[in-house]
Amino acid sequence: MQDEPIPESGSSPSITMIIGIHALVYSKQADAVRAFLRDVLALPAVDAGGGWPIFALPPAEIAVHPSEAPDKHELYLICDDLDSTVAMLAAKGVSIASPIKEERWGRVTSIKIADGSSLGIYQPKHPTALHLSAGTAK
Repeated sequence: MQDEPIPESGSSPSITMIIGIHALVYSKQADAVRAFLRDVLALPAVDAGGGWPIFALPPAEIAVHPSEAPDKHELYLICDDLDSTVAMLAAKGVSIASPIKEERWGRVTSIKIADGSSLGIYQPKHPTALHLSAGTAK
């Protein structure tokens, strides 16, 4: 389900200021998490120098939710079919960190990554912005 983009306010549609998102994962077991991204999720990478990999990601989107709690940021992987994705990850030895929950906005769970921490993954029920390029309307 693709919705029309929200019109831009006060900016030129010919100028793209933001060209991507650089997400950071901090871990005491960085090599294990890098191997997970490379070997389990099969993300391609470039060498940023000295063998330091930076992994490519699929298209991304960002949302801002109101909250009365302290500010925080979350990272979720998005998939089209959560059951199938969970099965494929399980076949690669990845364990599920929480049961699949049905939320108003999607089906959600979390997976254990190589350092034992959890990473959210969900199948959205809402329209996504993944089909949009930053700063352009299709």
